[in-house]
Amino acid sequence: MKHRVYHSHGVSARLDEYAARLGVPETELAEAWRWMLANDVAFEEGDAASPRVSICSINIEPRIAHPLARRFFALLRDEVPATFVPLYGLNWPTLKDRCRRVWEQCYNMLVNKIPSHHVRLAWLRLGGARIGKGSTIWRNTEVLGVENLVMGVDSVIAWHCQIDARAGLIIGDHVAVASYARIIAGSHDLAAPEFWSVSAPIFIDDYVWIATGALIGHGARIGRGAVVTANTVVSKEVAPYKIVGGSGAKPMGERPHNLNYKVGGLGLFTFLH
Repeated sequence: MKHRVYHSHGVSARLDEYAARLGVPETELAEAWRWMLANDVAFEEGDAASPRVSICSINIEPRIAHPLARRFFALLRDEVPATFVPLYGLNWPTLKDRCRRVWEQCYNMLVNKIPSHHVRLAWLRLGGARIGKGSTIWRNTEVLGVENLVMGVDSVIAWHCQIDARAGLIIGDHVAVASYARIIAGSHDLAAPEFWSVSAPIFIDDYVWIATGALIGHGARIGRGAVVTANTVVSKEVAPYKIVGGSGAKPMGERPHNLNYKVGGLGLFTFLH
């Protein structure tokens, strides 16, 4: 299977570092890496000098026959800020995953409509989300991959947003995500007859503002203080403090670098949000 999640660029150029961490000779790890690429455990795409590297997004560790490849996959998997899909069957990982998905759907169908920050945040935290002090998600916003959602302090996701954290969504401090924004961590391989899933973590740094109707695609990294204007689509890196918008998320300006405000989305007067 070729369901995959992005890891980084140029893993093959860093095999010496990984070999040291695994305590094996680099030549042995290079052979294991070639085996992983040949057996759909890892994938290299794009620029040959620094290829985009993904690994299987299903936790296939128990099925990897090559002992060193199995260890290397586990190391790479643990560097991705997401819980991988288990190998489904009559086992504890499957039961745990199914319980998480039921908990998540109860939130999306019922709990996210309750006008109480405390109830909604408690439900998300019990489902595995890590949400910092003073942060909140307003009513009628849907969340997928609850256990992979991380929010810093004093950050807000507003009304009627769609939040897909299944490949990992890391949101910093004092971040404002406006209503009807969509943050989507996955897509599909349109060139594959099997329609394999492709995904990548999303990182949104401190003081970012995602404006109304914006779409943040898988693999995006929005730098500190940046602004994604209304209805803009971004699936790339946005430099710190840049304001981007329009077709292709073109630079439109720059914010001050001494940002020092609070979003304040959890105050008394936002009780019903």
